[in-house]
Amino acid sequence: MTSALALRWAAAFAVTQAVEAPIYAYALRGRPRRWAWALALSAVTHPVVFFAFPRLWPGGWLHQTLAAEAFAVAVEGALLSRLGVARSLAWALLANGASVAVGLTARHLWGWP
Repeated sequence: MTSALALRWAAAFAVTQAVEAPIYAYALRGRPRRWAWALALSAVTHPVVFFAFPRLWPGGWLHQTLAAEAFAVAVEGALLSRLGVARSLAWALLANGASVAVGLTARHLWGWP
């Protein structure tokens, strides 16, 4: 992996965590280690979304992005469900939708991440 790719991933991961972790921490309120779980959810899916989908999924950027986000919502929703969170898919959709919106807005405005 090139250092430029590693930096792009780190920036995208930081934005994802900054947006999704507080949403997941709220969904996990009252549970022990809620912040650790909140950070772990995106940490499980983000490398797959960032590195695997662009290389393995057919089609252009839109198809890859839709498939990758559907994957992230499904996996994170399933993990939330295992943690006993009600409406787990709705929480995962909210968190991932928010991070996509912030990421696309930041890229449009500043070319970053």
